[in-house]
Amino acid sequence: VCRTIGLRETWYFGLQFIDSKGYIAWLKFDKKVLDQDVPKQSPVGFLFLAKFYPEDVEEELIQEVTQHLFFLQVKQSILNMDIYCPAEASVLLASYAEQAKYGDLDPSNYGSGRLSTEELLPQRVIDQYEMTPEMWEDRIKEWYADHKGMARDEAEMEYLKIAQDLEQYGINYFQIKNKKNTELWLGVDSLGLNIYNQDNRLKPEVTFPWSEVKNISFKEKKFVIKPVDKKASDFVFFAPKVKINKLILELCVGNHELFMRRRRPDSMEIQQMKTNASEEKLRKRLDRAKLAKEKQLKEQALREKADLERKLMRMQDEVRNAQEQLRRSEETTELLAEKARVAEEEAQLLTQKAAETESEIQRIKITAIKTEEERMLMEYRAREAEMIATKLLEDSERRAKEAEQLREELTQAKMSEKMAKDTLLEVTRAASPNFQSTVYPLSSLTSDLSTFHLDPPPSTEDGEISCELLTEGDMAQLSHEIEKERVEYMEKSKHLQEQLKELKSEIEVLKVEEKETELDRIHEESVQRGDNKYSTLRQVGLSLFQTSSPSLNDFVLRARRLSDKLLSQGYVCDQLTSSLRKFYGRYGELLIHYDVPLSRMVDDILS
Repeated sequence: VCRTIGLRETWYFGLQFIDSKGYIAWLKFDKKVLDQDVPKQSPVGFLFLAKFYPEDVEEELIQEVTQHLFFLQVKQSILNMDIYCPAEASVLLASYAEQAKYGDLDPSNYGSGRLSTEELLPQRVIDQYEMTPEMWEDRIKEWYADHKGMARDEAEMEYLKIAQDLEQYGINYFQIKNKKNTELWLGVDSLGLNIYNQDNRLKPEVTFPWSEVKNISFKEKKFVIKPVDKKASDFVFFAPKVKINKLILELCVGNHELFMRRRRPDSMEIQQMKTNASEEKLRKRLDRAKLAKEKQLKEQALREKADLERKLMRMQDEVRNAQEQLRRSEETTELLAEKARVAEEEAQLLTQKAAETESEIQRIKITAIKTEEERMLMEYRAREAEMIATKLLEDSERRAKEAEQLREELTQAKMSEKMAKDTLLEVTRAASPNFQSTVYPLSSLTSDLSTFHLDPPPSTEDGEISCELLTEGDMAQLSHEIEKERVEYMEKSKHLQEQLKELKSEIEVLKVEEKETELDRIHEESVQRGDNKYSTLRQVGLSLFQTSSPSLNDFVLRARRLSDKLLSQGYVCDQLTSSLRKFYGRYGELLIHYDVPLSRMVDDILS
């Protein structure tokens, strides 16, 4: 068989069959087939299988055919659930299996239903999850797409590298019993012997590596494992049949021999095989690179061909469009020629209409000339009416100016009359012998007074002439005006105080009390008492006024007597004003108390 398929790593494989008693057995190569316990039926079935497994597939498997045979056997063991594989690892291994079988993913050929037609996942994994076959296929397809460009041998090697890390990889299980008649499992693999509980074949309870096993032997159903450590006791178990012990011993001897061979230098045959395998892999790698490059060039050529075909189709479309446009242009030219003929006829018709319109315009111009003459006549009449209205307006303005001038003359006459009265009063009061040379001589007033009818001022029995300057009504009016001004001022002051109070409340939160001065505290106390500048001055002025004069009427009478005395002594108006201002300066506190402006008091007295 090995010679037929070109297999040189023969030490891993064997021919398995079922003996006449129904137990698994392997053919021995040093004995004739008929000398072994093969069935007497015809034909006899043999399975060509891997009998022993490598520790590291990437380092030990040399030939590609060896690798492929291990891939097929391990894959079938996983799908048959002889080797436990979790769901996620099953999906990944299925993607590598697809890459090894079909090459790169072709979405157009990879349709749905692949899971039903091919065995990709263990049935245990499919039954454990509530997922449809399409959902599993989508998961496998995602991994499958990531393996693009990977060759078949590379995909198979990746599959084996993942599978060799599974717990049940490369282990042959046998049912045994210990001295206490407890059922156990014995596992034989490339690393040693493992003892498992009956219900757990993943995690061994006891392990005997080949490096720690000194001797193994059996006698009928009894099997003994002797460790290298002399202090350790022998492990004894019992098999159901003697043939099982023979098979166990055969597997132990073969695995132990391979274990020792791996730790010795390779033989010349192995070295030659590895060299040839390396050269073969390098050659295949170069061939694959060359093939990939050719494939890339082919794809590029196909893309360029497709581009050229698209360009050709586009140019053909452009030619068809150009022909269509040419046909439309010809049709448009014919249509334009027809329109030009119609336009020419319309132009002739319009020329005729223009001539008619010109004659109509001439007629309208003649009519417009007559209308223009009538319009000019109307404008002439309008200008005449405008001139008449302007003349009337000027007469009205002239008469208004004359009336204004008469009013001014009347005002001047009244002022002259008043001045004459004042002059007469001064002359009359200056009639004393001590003041013969008055400022206004009587002789200079003769001509002025002759034009007015003035009544002489009233005289008393002792010959004294007097003139009342301020009556009781004037005093009441003066008091009313003073009170009115004070009320207006207080209203304005109240509005201002409200604005200041609002501003103070806004900035009070930002105030730093540590930086407050003595003046600030005094002012704050005054504000809390309700005092201000004017209330303080009123209080001071009231106290002075109460000690100096009982009432404002008395103050006015005293001012009036002072003015009469100054007039009787011959003081002119400017001197009288200056004296009165000095007098008011002495009694300024009274004016402050009553809020009376000084200039207004002087003007009232002088009037």
